[in-house]
Amino acid sequence: MTALRFVRSVWESFRATSGLEPRLLDNLRVTAARPGTVNFELDIQKEHTNRLSILHGGTIASMVDLGGSLAVASRGLFATGVSTDLNVTYLSSGGKVGDKIQAEVTCDKFGKTLAYTNIKFMNSKGEVFARGSHTKYIALAWKDPKNIVEELEGRKES
Repeated sequence: MTALRFVRSVWESFRATSGLEPRLLDNLRVTAARPGTVNFELDIQKEHTNRLSILHGGTIASMVDLGGSLAVASRGLFATGVSTDLNVTYLSSGGKVGDKIQAEVTCDKFGKTLAYTNIKFMNSKGEVFARGSHTKYIALAWKDPKNIVEELEGRKES
């Protein structure tokens, strides 16, 4: 199985079982994945905005959280662990309803206990408007029978 197909299956699992992600980010699309890196995009809708009619910081924080999980999935873990730390830096407005944003998230370190991820968000002009980091406790996630870590090891592209 390719990293892209696996990450999309993990995203579908989030959509089927989670309370937050399908309500807030149902139209998020995973556009590319290879071991350690995931790209996704989101068309901004009203439910993603604040009272200034721009992308809400909470929406961005939720995407840092989800993005970190998908980056861990790109390394082959189906169960993506739990958050131990999450940070967001807002550089500028991400856009308004109708704009498309893109994100690239990397899993920079992937161990037996912790995984460290970084994400950057780009607006429709390709300018970075936010960045974040997410640390995940993954020790128990290694036991999931749906994992494909060995299958993805050594792959560069998928």
